[in-house]
Amino acid sequence: MKKIVLSLCILLGLTIHSAVSEEIKPPVRFAIVGLVHDHARGFIPGALKRADVQLAGIVEPDRQLAARYAALYHLNTNLFYASLKELLAKTNVQAVTVFTSTFDHRRVVEECAPLGIHVMMEKPLAVNLEDARAMAAAAKKGGIQLIVNYETTWYPGNQAAYEMVCGQNAIGDLRKIVVHDGHLGPKEIGCSPDFLAWLTDPKLNGGGALMDFGCYGADLMTWLMQGQRPTSVFAVTQHIKPDVYPKVEDEATIVVTYPKAQGIIQASWNWPYNRKDMELYGQTGYVLVPHSDLLRVLQGNGKEHEIPVAPLTGAQSNPLAYLAAVVRGEIKPAGLSSLEVNLTVMEILDAARKSAETGKRIDLPADASAVR
Repeated sequence: MKKIVLSLCILLGLTIHSAVSEEIKPPVRFAIVGLVHDHARGFIPGALKRADVQLAGIVEPDRQLAARYAALYHLNTNLFYASLKELLAKTNVQAVTVFTSTFDHRRVVEECAPLGIHVMMEKPLAVNLEDARAMAAAAKKGGIQLIVNYETTWYPGNQAAYEMVCGQNAIGDLRKIVVHDGHLGPKEIGCSPDFLAWLTDPKLNGGGALMDFGCYGADLMTWLMQGQRPTSVFAVTQHIKPDVYPKVEDEATIVVTYPKAQGIIQASWNWPYNRKDMELYGQTGYVLVPHSDLLRVLQGNGKEHEIPVAPLTGAQSNPLAYLAAVVRGEIKPAGLSSLEVNLTVMEILDAARKSAETGKRIDLPADASAVR
């Protein structure tokens, strides 16, 4: 039997050592902090099915909300704690995933950083650039990694488009990026009252549709522009449904200008359907990503053609696999998930908010240190 296993390992290009080490690699122990973000609903079932991570606890001070989640996912109530301090008194974790309001991201990071606990939070990074800078400083001092989780990071179509445009230079230099994100509105699609309470609060969310969906476009744009910071930002926001969202805007368009390119972010709670798609136009063609797993490409004088995209694999395939790889030191956060990119995202969103308030274009300083 040993000879058969050895032969199979040789055929597969593996060694006995690597095969065994993969099997015995312990799962990354993590905790969930907060349950007021509805993205936790999709996150928890996936976490419970994985072998590379272990959910060691959930921090949620609202007992009724914690009880609802316990019942919904058949979780032992001993898994729930009222505070991170209480959780850490009884169990050790290597990382936390954050499903609080965006306003609370800074508090969680500043709690975790001195303890050496890595943090993955739902997008966006922060409610403003000031908080983002404070979180970056805390992470650096504590020697931890910060990861920002966007649904669009795990779209194989976006990754394939990046490789075609940035890796292969298949359509020449980028000239225009158009990103559409949003849905009918958080209330209209049935978001929970716990989610709506902070998502529609300008202090706890930093704004409305501009922050909720503008961050996707700013993230993708900064990534596709290889981290280049824009020269200016201009934004227009509207309250199309003031009776539904009296405190925050439900419509936003952001124009992001680069020396030789332009980006347009259309963030809305007024689309007639859910959408997260983008269009990339270069000097010699275009790459459209109408769906998460499909490209539409036109190059030169050719005809537009469709390219189906295979699912992503390994650490790049989903947020939990990525988190496990980061905590183990196998990879460092880069691109869409990275702190570096998301500091620029916050710079864009801050400028967009100021532009919408003043009706003026906001010119960004050439030196990033001037705002960081």
